[in-house]
Amino acid sequence: MKHSKYSIVIIGSGAAGLYLALSAQRNCRTKDGILVITKSSLNECNSALAQGGIVSVMPEINKNDNVTSHIMDTIKAGCGLNDFNVVKFISENSSFVINDLIDLGVEFDKKEDGSLSFTLEAAHSMPRILHAGGDYTGKVIEDKLASLVKKSDMIEVYENSMAVELLCDNKNACRGVLIYNPTLDTYEAVYSNAVVLATGGIGQVYEHTTNPDVATADGIALAHLAGAQVVDMEFVQFHPTALSINSIGEKPKNMPLVSEAVRGEGAKLLNINKERFMEKYHPKAELAPRDVVARAIFSEMEKYKSRNIFLDITPIGLERFKERFPAITNICNEANIDLSSGLIPVSPAAHYFMGGVKVNSNMETTVENLYAIGEVSRTGLHGANRLASNSLLECVVCAYKLSDTLSQRNLDAPKSFDGKIKSTLEAYDAELANEILETGILRRMLKKAMWQNAGIVRNEAGLKNALRVIEDIKLISRNSRVCATKDAYELRNSIIAAQLIAEAALNRENSIGAHFREDAPELPEAALQDKNISTYGTLI
Repeated sequence: MKHSKYSIVIIGSGAAGLYLALSAQRNCRTKDGILVITKSSLNECNSALAQGGIVSVMPEINKNDNVTSHIMDTIKAGCGLNDFNVVKFISENSSFVINDLIDLGVEFDKKEDGSLSFTLEAAHSMPRILHAGGDYTGKVIEDKLASLVKKSDMIEVYENSMAVELLCDNKNACRGVLIYNPTLDTYEAVYSNAVVLATGGIGQVYEHTTNPDVATADGIALAHLAGAQVVDMEFVQFHPTALSINSIGEKPKNMPLVSEAVRGEGAKLLNINKERFMEKYHPKAELAPRDVVARAIFSEMEKYKSRNIFLDITPIGLERFKERFPAITNICNEANIDLSSGLIPVSPAAHYFMGGVKVNSNMETTVENLYAIGEVSRTGLHGANRLASNSLLECVVCAYKLSDTLSQRNLDAPKSFDGKIKSTLEAYDAELANEILETGILRRMLKKAMWQNAGIVRNEAGLKNALRVIEDIKLISRNSRVCATKDAYELRNSIIAAQLIAEAALNRENSIGAHFREDAPELPEAALQDKNISTYGTLI
């Protein structure tokens, strides 16, 4: 087994991980260097798929906007379960990080007069969303950050490498991470006193998702196995409008996102009979919060036994649509969808995770030397339901905050480790007789069970059934911590996350935000107006 050391180890290469690496390079003393670990290639992540944009509260140039308005929109979408201080901190710092991204070379779209172009998205009270390349915002940001990381002499990148175990000592302090290289079938122990989870979401736990193949809940599992606290696991956001491209009987494909910004530009939702329906469900109709729109679409699909509904883009106009949404246009063309009809077939899919690894104001988890940023973390920004385009903002603000935290720490790599870490390494270094599992079948069983029983609409019987299926899968897979292949590790991680989600959903016996129990009451409006707003304590 190879052994190495770094000042900072970042697991994940999305916007949060890459922006942290670049910020730490500028702000921190990293004599042992910075390591970025990515399970595939540097650019394969949820961030690169983000279409709509990134929130930026810039009242100095966007005159009608202000921090107070953004705070209230965020808290209202999150049903009051947000942490007020975190929302305020991230909103107040949005202008700073946006300007920093611009300084780094990210080119956001501008109007004809050269000023930044802001657009409107659902549940925002005014246009405050910046976009780049039309609807390639995440890709534009990710590509720029990745190019800068590749040019850095201080940052090393391990591609096609998977973090499989956090190395924690007898005092429960994280001292590094164990990495598996599936190509070489070898392990490497990397020692560091600053290990950062930036692994993204959990979408691949579900049968229908907008997330890439890499989103198998690895960070959640790593944190849980290390004893870090994870919270709000019941809050999974299902995007209302993913491109409906799966045919009956075929293996489900990842569903391309059809951005909320399309509805922000004027598109309408029609059921399979080509009738508008959102006015029946919410006064804001197509611009209602995501959980409301997703359940409304689910209800219409159930009512008419249809596999999809339609997004009507005729109010936008075909030429304007192609100009504003080149990515979605290309996706539709590749799927042989005739945009001239004005109708795009869409249906909900697992999209974003509001729960995750609990962190405080310094992005510290409950395990010493272990940090978390981005979708894998639970900062308190989103509450029960994420407001559109707050995700990329959270990634960069929290990454910059963590770089500030680490700038005040001694980042010299550990010089020794205790018996617990030695025992952990011996378990992975041993000649194990692990048989190679047929993980594909078990993954499909898990994803189907979670979609049907712990998806958009839940109930006690369904959640208990999901947990029974999970136990069966654990039994078949022998519930092994040490695995023989990358696929087996991904199955291990997905099982852990699925069980945590189903258990949390079963324990929350009410409906709120993205967690909807048809057998449990929705919390009354008065219950959401907690005077302290935060139920998690002051973070910032």
